[in-house]
Amino acid sequence: MKKLTAAGIVIVILALMFWFIPKEKMESAQHHTADGSHEYAIVLGAKVNGETPSLSLRYRLESAADYATRFPHVKLVLSGGQGKDEAISEAQAMYRYLLNQGIAKERLIIEDRSTSTYENLQFTKELLPELAGVTIISSDFHLARARFLAKQLGWQSDVVAAKTPEVVKTKVLIRERLALLKTWIFRK
Repeated sequence: MKKLTAAGIVIVILALMFWFIPKEKMESAQHHTADGSHEYAIVLGAKVNGETPSLSLRYRLESAADYATRFPHVKLVLSGGQGKDEAISEAQAMYRYLLNQGIAKERLIIEDRSTSTYENLQFTKELLPELAGVTIISSDFHLARARFLAKQLGWQSDVVAAKTPEVVKTKVLIRERLALLKTWIFRK
């Protein structure tokens, strides 16, 4: 009976750690607010429905357009490949959207090979000159993992947090906890 009770306590402690440690990291990452000090901002991709940005991607793009307007010297790297159910790459959908928002094409760099957050950053690094740091624009829940991966690639980072659509909030918060734990373990 003592072994069963001890095992139950360990399971409860691990469950609480799984829930609260990633939650704290996800919240604290949002406080590293970008101030225009980095020359490049990476807009991380999300689902495209046909050729139309999903609501998550649209929120990221709205944040990117606002940031680009406030800091006209910053160039935006649009990072995201094409999924099997997407008619165009996430990067191409972002490019079209930002052009329509009046962002000059000379400020937009396309990275359209990536299929994961790690690849977003890794392939972007191959396109850019040697940098000490970058700004990351993504959904609020995603920033802790993106910043961790940027650090693995040798970059300091600050962030622009896009809101998460209410319809997916519960699902992505649980999924992101698992993704963050996996990233901490495997470093990618």
